[in-house]
Amino acid sequence: MHKPNLIDSMSERLYIFDTTLRDGEQVPGCQLNTVEKIQVAKQLETLGVDVIEAGFPISSPGDFNSVIEISKAVTWPTICALTRAVEKDIDVAAEALQYAKRKRIHTGIGTSESHIKYKFNATHEEIIERAVAAVKYAKKYVEDVEFYAEDAGRTDNEYLARVIEAVTKAGATVCNIPDTTGFRLPNEYNEKIKYLYEHVDAFAAGKSILSTHCHNDLGMATANTVAGVLGGARQVEVTINGIGERAGHTSLEEIAMIFKTHPDLGIETNINTTKIYPTSRMVSSLMNMPVQPNKAVVGRNAFAHSSGIHQDGVLKNTSTYEIMDPKAVGIDDNAIVLTARSGRAALKHRLNVNGIDIDGERLDKVYEEFLRLADRKKEVTDDDILVLAGGDRAQTHNVKLDYLQVTTGMGVRSVASIGLCIANEHFEAAASGNGPVDAAIKALKSIIKREMTLREFTIQAISKGSDDMGKVHMQVEHAGHVYYGFGANTDIVTASVEAYIDCINKFK
Repeated sequence: MHKPNLIDSMSERLYIFDTTLRDGEQVPGCQLNTVEKIQVAKQLETLGVDVIEAGFPISSPGDFNSVIEISKAVTWPTICALTRAVEKDIDVAAEALQYAKRKRIHTGIGTSESHIKYKFNATHEEIIERAVAAVKYAKKYVEDVEFYAEDAGRTDNEYLARVIEAVTKAGATVCNIPDTTGFRLPNEYNEKIKYLYEHVDAFAAGKSILSTHCHNDLGMATANTVAGVLGGARQVEVTINGIGERAGHTSLEEIAMIFKTHPDLGIETNINTTKIYPTSRMVSSLMNMPVQPNKAVVGRNAFAHSSGIHQDGVLKNTSTYEIMDPKAVGIDDNAIVLTARSGRAALKHRLNVNGIDIDGERLDKVYEEFLRLADRKKEVTDDDILVLAGGDRAQTHNVKLDYLQVTTGMGVRSVASIGLCIANEHFEAAASGNGPVDAAIKALKSIIKREMTLREFTIQAISKGSDDMGKVHMQVEHAGHVYYGFGANTDIVTASVEAYIDCINKFK
């Protein structure tokens, strides 16, 4: 095996470890149920990821069950479960992975001075002992054990090498070097990976591989990940759309396309890049997490050219301003435009392009909503139909909005009348307020007589038109817990009420 950080004419295989369903799902308001997680996992399999981190089994019954069901649902990717360096964690992870065709336990411990002193109140030697013990214990259950050195980005290289040397001797097949706080500069992260490759025997011998895990707190996640790969790492830990803790994670789509557009680097992945855009849209829709328009590779404006000079160049030859063919990432630049005259086939096609596969009664329900929306709009966008496709999930809610009527205007106090269906019983109420949204929510709260406090209220217009849908994200506190809700409608007051009801339906 030749040295990975020396690029030559041979192509090196880079393994894609996707943690959308674990790290990505930790984003507030992005939680998925098990059915939705299975849907994403199957799409990740189609995309070609090598490893799916399915969850942290000991953290909750939901995570435990999701790891079990994902293990049953997918075939060839390795299913990975996260643990702390605690035997009980590892026991539970092994149980959750019992149905996986290929299984991996991902265990580890913090190694930086801050973690050792303040988090564990331990010595450097005690941390090494705990790390080795965890790896050895996990090896009793599975052959494939990944070790993470939490906060490795801020860990002294010499000490980090001692830890990694010890865990590789204990049997770790992959060693994850997280820049947990997104602090390192690309050249520093590259040097850290190189140092480990040169000072830990298992890497040069091909007995273990190095993995990157970079956060985006300073906007350097992708740059650091690429620097790590050029330094010798052969696994990258990424998420769809770069979602993740705080400012996010390394984007799978960016890494895949960087190495596809730079074949001279000699790095290849198993990613079917034409599935990138549908996967991005699916995750965005299911998690109610919009993709910023200028997001690299998958953003709405990623292949848009507004400058006259750019437009002229692209029309003459796309390579003047485009380094990627939109079709290479699954973007159909000859998209069918949806209007009130479009049929079910056209709607189903656009849903498929966006990673949503529905038919039968579900398609009929979405199509009915689509026609109602299309009657109010000149053109229905992909964002609109993704909202509609997600809307039928609300049909199983206990509390549903029956009707909403609001009277408002300059110089008059807003009044709202509302009708709710709660467990198949109908309730009505009216209230006045300081604006239409305030009045509508007061009317709602007069029916739902619980202590509720609105903590956050965000309105997002999907696009520029006055007739387009608006999205509302809310945080409502109840009984000491904060619940996240989402609503979308061409009427922003209705969208606000639907978001509030979404929160209520999640109350425990």
